[in-house]
Amino acid sequence: MIARLSWLRRLWALPTGRFGVIVVIAIGVIAVVSLLWTPFDPQRVNIPARWSPPGWPHVLGTDASGRDILSLLMAGARTTVLVALGAGAVATLLGIALACLGALTRRWTREIVAVLVDILIAFPVLLIAMMISAVWGGSLWVVVISVGIGFGVNIARVTRPELRRILHSDFVLAARASGLTPAQTAVRHLLPNVAPVFIVQLSWGMAVAVLAEAGLSYLGFGAPTTQPSWGLLLSELQTYLTAHPLSVVWPGLAITITVLGLNMLGDGLREATDPTLSRRRSAAASHTPAVVA
Repeated sequence: MIARLSWLRRLWALPTGRFGVIVVIAIGVIAVVSLLWTPFDPQRVNIPARWSPPGWPHVLGTDASGRDILSLLMAGARTTVLVALGAGAVATLLGIALACLGALTRRWTREIVAVLVDILIAFPVLLIAMMISAVWGGSLWVVVISVGIGFGVNIARVTRPELRRILHSDFVLAARASGLTPAQTAVRHLLPNVAPVFIVQLSWGMAVAVLAEAGLSYLGFGAPTTQPSWGLLLSELQTYLTAHPLSVVWPGLAITITVLGLNMLGDGLREATDPTLSRRRSAAASHTPAVVA
């Protein structure tokens, strides 16, 4: 068990991994806390307090309706976590299924899957989301499903060649010769060895899911107006950008930090779970000539 969890120590030792872990945990804690408590009701309209500057009791100020911006950001974190986890789950299921079908099945099945992936990957994620929203209406589930499909296909495209390469490794051939079924071989040997590539793609997909939700909500295709969302809040506040520029900074900063944290967490996880990267960096550092003063 200690050996299996050693990658957690390596992840925390990396600056990128530490930053990503802190950001992701902070967003998750804020989302959970907002279920139980926020400084004010996020949807409470208080006209006398409209456009209050940052201070007490409104730490980040209020908007044009007198709603507390900090409370809106805390409630919007729930939407962000929901979209990131939902899109990640859909992308994981679809990506692993397509990758296994494209790497472990007969030749004609692999070719069909490869053509299907090439066709689906030609459509941008936001375009798919907007097309689905035009038919079914804007909602968070549309964002989750469309982003999950888009990045599930991308995960399959990247993971499938890695599976094919590992499939011809000596340890996989030995496992098959020992009597393991294809499913057992995939679970015990193939998927763990493509985990670093998969994790990076998944974290990047979750980061773009946050951006996609914010962008679609900004355009009116994402979260409904009754549900707090960082993108929706940014859309409402940007109307008053010239008069109250500071109010726009907070939702934009929340989106930026979250996406940056997810991307850096993915980079840290890739290095922590792939020992060959750390060995190569250590070897390169040991052969770096010292600078003579």
